[in-house]
Amino acid sequence: MQHTILTADRPTGKLHIGHYIGSLKNRVRLQNSGEYRTFIMIADMQALTDNARNPEKIQNSLIEVALDYLAVGIDPSKSTIFVQSQIPALNELTMYYLDLVSLARLKRNPTVKSEIQQKGFGESVPAGFLAYPISQAADITAFKADTVPVGDDQEPMLEQTREIVRSFNTTYQKDVLVEPAGLFPPKGQGRLPGLDGNAKMSKSLNNAIYLSDSADELHQKVMKMYTDPKHIHVEDPGQIEGNIVFDYLDVFATDQKQVAALKTQYRHGGLGDVKVKCYLEEVLNATLAPIRQRRGEYAKDLGTVYQILKTGSQKANEVAAQTLSEVRAAIGVNYFDKH
Repeated sequence: MQHTILTADRPTGKLHIGHYIGSLKNRVRLQNSGEYRTFIMIADMQALTDNARNPEKIQNSLIEVALDYLAVGIDPSKSTIFVQSQIPALNELTMYYLDLVSLARLKRNPTVKSEIQQKGFGESVPAGFLAYPISQAADITAFKADTVPVGDDQEPMLEQTREIVRSFNTTYQKDVLVEPAGLFPPKGQGRLPGLDGNAKMSKSLNNAIYLSDSADELHQKVMKMYTDPKHIHVEDPGQIEGNIVFDYLDVFATDQKQVAALKTQYRHGGLGDVKVKCYLEEVLNATLAPIRQRRGEYAKDLGTVYQILKTGSQKANEVAAQTLSEVRAAIGVNYFDKH
């Protein structure tokens, strides 16, 4: 039996290497496995929940995200890439699901609570932002996705979707919707830290290496990376823990014996930060150079990229419309179909 995957990104800027390690690389592996029917959504409506007064940001980022998808190996012949706002069924499903969830339950969602605090909304949180877990439930159930690749912090969102599925199927006594399971990264594979030593690589914190960065931009960013602030002279013993350069080498380097040798030398003294950073730059370029090249090729023909999104959205629309038809029938609002 083939499983169905839904996964998505908000178009609020170009994607970075944290996205690549955290999700994109795995999406390519899953799509190529042949075990999944894969839907990949550019979540522009969700991005607008906290960017409604800056729609240009979303418009400009849409094509950047699409280019990043294609550059890393997302294949439109194997994965359906589509744009959330182009699927009308998602809005109607969201309205039906809103009636099954209390305001108190929305406010209890720990992921939403944390994001509201991070964004400093206070009492001015947009209603659409508070309710976006319901929109996510519509996205997932519209395609009857039984598998959703997410980080550990997104488990509360999935649980909210499962609650809606159970509530709907019980209330209307029809097993129309499918409960999704999360596909989580291996234990210990957390988020890639930011270049400044911040625990999170983030577009908003401006501490990221982007998939679209040129070789020169990569060089400049790597040379500014946070290391051990007490490692002032080459002969000084250095600390590995909290040293972002070694964190990246642990993730990207294929020769971990070489990384282990560098760590030993760094701890004992006699190894400068610049030398380690130069090695990291080599390692990152080995991953990013082919991605950069493919991205450049696609960028020469944006008309084709937009056509890929349009075709994918048309295909996704057919699937979501069928689910919506079943939902309407279960609720009983398919008045004209019945008569």
